[in-house]
Order: sequence, then C-alpha cells, then structure tokens
Amino acid sequence: MGLNDLLYDPIRHNNWATGSLIRFCADQKLTAEQLEITGVGTFGGILATLDHIVRCDGGYLRRIVDRPLDYVDSDPATDLETLAGWNAEAGALWEVFLTQPIDVERVIIVDNNTRGTRVGIFIAQAINHANHHREQVCAILTGLGIEPPDIQAWEYAWQTERIWDLAVDGS
Repeated sequence: MGLNDLLYDPIRHNNWATGSLIRFCADQKLTAEQLEITGVGTFGGILATLDHIVRCDGGYLRRIVDRPLDYVDSDPATDLETLAGWNAEAGALWEVFLTQPIDVERVIIVDNNTRGTRVGIFIAQAINHANHHREQVCAILTGLGIEPPDIQAWEYAWQTERIWDLAVDGS
C-alpha cells in the first residue's frame, strides 16, 4: 500500500463532506438572509463560510499540484450553485493528485516567500481547515432550527460503500 492509497479516503471524504453540505444548504432553499446569519465563534455567514472553505481548499490544492484554479483568486461566490461547481472542480483535481506519486517532503514556499512548508502539511491543513469550518456551518444551521446533514467519515463510508453490514454469521 502506498501513500496515495492512505490518502484516498481522507481527501475524498473532505471533498464529499463540503459538497454534501453545499447541496444540503441548496436543498433547504435558505433565504439570502439565512445565508448571511453568523454564529458565535464562526467565520461568517453560511455562504461566506462555504466560500471560504472551497476557495482555501483550492488554494492549498493549486500549490500542492502546481496547477491553476481560477476561482481561487476570483470574487467570492454569490450562490451555492457556483460553490458546488468550484468544489467539483477541486474534487476532480484532487483525483488527479491522488494518481501521481506524492512527495510529502517537497517544500512549498508561502507567505510572500518568507516561509517554506512541506506538502504533507498542506494536505493536513486542507482537511483540518475544512472540517473546522464545516462544523461552524452546521452550528449556524442548528441555530436556525435546521438539523444539519451527517457529514462524518462514517456517513461518507456508507454513501461510498466503504463500510457494510456483515452477515449474521460474521462473514
């Protein structure tokens, strides 16, 4: 088993969870006002936070794979449909990344050429950052009286058949 194999589920879950949360919010037909409501300790409103997640994920990804993602430097998204498209674009590029050898020790220069960090840290940050902010969106939804979707890795596993029930005899 190679490093790529170990990263499949965490990276795919990360993209799936963001996409699932975006779709859930779109399906709820939240008003513009609801999309702007913030919560205590949150980044911003629902739309702003989802935009932040998707564009930061794209920013990490484009540095990791050294490919442009035009939306990263664009104006913030004004609707959930745009965010869903950007998230799908990132998901496709993550899949390309997973097919190539990964040098987690490769150095990426950041912060106006004042710091260097390893690719492995960018991968960890992409996953941690998105988890952190998705929970903020879920907290805002809960505050609105809306039960947020289950976006845990367990639900991803059920949705992608990475978990299953065993027969009664244990097979």
